[in-house]
Amino acid sequence: MKEAANEKRYRRILEFISHFAIFFLLIGFVITCCIVLFLHAAQNAGVVYTEENIQFAAKITFANVLILSLLCTAIDTVRRYVTIGRPVKQIVEATEKVVHGDFSVRIDKFKLTGSETGIPVVVDHLNRMIEELSSMETLRTDFIANVSHELKSPLAVMQNYGTLLQQTDLPEEKRMEYAKAITDACRGLASMVTNILKLNKLENQTIYPEAKAYDLGEQLCECLIGFEDAWEKKGLEIDTDIEENIFVKSDPELLSLVWNNLFSNAIKFTDPGGSVSLRLKSEGAYAVIGVSDTGCGISQEAGKHIFEKFYQGDTSHATKGNGLGLALVKRVIDIAGGDIGVSSEIGKGSTFTVKLRRETGGKT
Repeated sequence: MKEAANEKRYRRILEFISHFAIFFLLIGFVITCCIVLFLHAAQNAGVVYTEENIQFAAKITFANVLILSLLCTAIDTVRRYVTIGRPVKQIVEATEKVVHGDFSVRIDKFKLTGSETGIPVVVDHLNRMIEELSSMETLRTDFIANVSHELKSPLAVMQNYGTLLQQTDLPEEKRMEYAKAITDACRGLASMVTNILKLNKLENQTIYPEAKAYDLGEQLCECLIGFEDAWEKKGLEIDTDIEENIFVKSDPELLSLVWNNLFSNAIKFTDPGGSVSLRLKSEGAYAVIGVSDTGCGISQEAGKHIFEKFYQGDTSHATKGNGLGLALVKRVIDIAGGDIGVSSEIGKGSTFTVKLRRETGGKT
């Protein structure tokens, strides 16, 4: 440790001496040129200098060169410390704190006149990077907390009903009821884990879309028919208005995740006897898909967060989902280069609208 400090001190001394030597030579050269020009002009004017006067002037000039060199070296040292040394020191201290997990640190911005590049730009970008890292750390912490919370519910259900099943005098009807509850909890837990894995793969870009042109109307119909049992069980009215020959170029497997989630939510949150509608039409270069329901609706505040992980706008439906479906939908739509939005009114239902760029040339 002591050797490192001594080496650093020697390095600073050598740096100061080298700067002094540079300024000494530079100032000596400039003054020498000026004196030569002055003597040449004086000689042409007929001025005569004695040897004694020249020797005295040379000593004064040498002293001036030394003083000016020291002065310039000191000024340059201060300038370098203010403009480079101090900012770099703060940058190093800040990055060390970030390395140790402190994302609250921010580097003071150095406002230098006319400085649009260099240290101020580096500081600005580092602050932005630290802010992003802080946001990512917050998201990671929230994600772990939410996952832990969501895992507790089905595990608690399985544990409680498993304990009840151990009763020796349990009626067959109750045994089947408890077994079904455990099965449903396991199914929900498996669904959540599957969605977490899918979302993680999509966010880390380990799933790459295999884009191909296909008929979007056909895919929407196939996905909707897959929920026939669910809507018939609730007695829902299904209304469709699908424009023909609308093609998109994307990964059909990924987009099927979107339609399945939207249809599942629409049917799930619509009361028996309600209605669910599907719309597909072309608007210029885009295909516009609308999935509407007459369910409970979403508040304006909940609509702002509906695509966030684990967010559930209606706590009364907390047992029906894990808040990952719409986050998965949003990520897929982003990958497909599309856009998704929601309009809703409490007690009257919701409409999810998806816009995708369509293929005007048809199927290939």
